[in-house]
Amino acid sequence: MKRCPNCNQTFEEEWLSFCTQDGTTLIDEPAASGEPPPTIMAPLPPDVAFPNEPASWNPPARGAGSPQSSWQPPPPAAPAWQPPPLANAQPPSKGLATASMVIGIISITVGWLCMGPVPAIVAIVLGGIALSQIKKTPDRVVGKQAAWVGIITGSVTVVIYAIFLIIYVVALIANS
Repeated sequence: MKRCPNCNQTFEEEWLSFCTQDGTTLIDEPAASGEPPPTIMAPLPPDVAFPNEPASWNPPARGAGSPQSSWQPPPPAAPAWQPPPLANAQPPSKGLATASMVIGIISITVGWLCMGPVPAIVAIVLGGIALSQIKKTPDRVVGKQAAWVGIITGSVTVVIYAIFLIIYVVALIANS
């Protein structure tokens, strides 16, 4: 059992080293006897002005009815800590650029089998619009690479369609 020499509170926990009330180092207490331990009181501090106290402030005498100086509110507290802004935070990506890239990839992979050149043309148009918007507001909009991927894949698909169309027309003329 341990005891605080200031407040005389006893603690059953052996691992505890300091009083939970006032932080004083605990002393080992032998098994409880019939009489309570003596009370040890800390000495009273002398009447000294606090160092942070303004020199012009005179506390009223005890028992005085009204203070001699008017009450002043305390200074405002410092603002709470705010995390610094992220230096490498990216602005939001542009949706048209992403849509152009996705449609361009679809047009070059499976679109030419069943949808014709329509997705390729849509990818080129969306990519051009996205690049135009990125050029107007480069600080707020990103996605230039995605727009270029959409334009390039759409253009490749259109070129493949043009080659197939030329081969088809030449084959029809040759058979006639």
